[in-house]
Amino acid sequence: MPTAEISLNLPDENATEQLGAQLAAILLESVSSNKNNGLDSNTGATIYLRGELGAGKTALVRALLRACGVTSRIKSPSYALLESYKVSSLYFYHIDFYRFSDSSEWQDAGFRDLFRPDAVILIEWPQKAGDQLPAPDLLIELSYEGSGRSARVQAETKRGATWLRNLSKNCPQ
Repeated sequence: MPTAEISLNLPDENATEQLGAQLAAILLESVSSNKNNGLDSNTGATIYLRGELGAGKTALVRALLRACGVTSRIKSPSYALLESYKVSSLYFYHIDFYRFSDSSEWQDAGFRDLFRPDAVILIEWPQKAGDQLPAPDLLIELSYEGSGRSARVQAETKRGATWLRNLSKNCPQ
């Protein structure tokens, strides 16, 4: 699949939160649409986040999870490696591979089992797993831009391309 992408300016934390909320709306609509059409086997989703320390990866995930209905405390998984949340019948797994030193560690930790039809997988630092991970629906790369940030959102699957089209309709580029 040819890769599609958009670039977004995130001048402040509020813009990052808005992006997270828009991604959540698109993701939840997709999951709901699949279930209503009887497509239970394809409701899981994957979003990978790249960027330097402090670039806003966890802030974006936190905003997405809040917009999906997570009401409990949302912690960074930097030390625990994994934080999990359940909203209705959907599981959210927020994983951080920053501390990994070997690409096979993600398999040794049992993370492969989390890729299920009823799960949304959000991974920070996916490059630390090398080529061991399946392709994400979306790859989001955050970087510093002046006093704000920029986000490059790249579709890696057909479903990701649909999400990207919906996102580009709602976000100023």
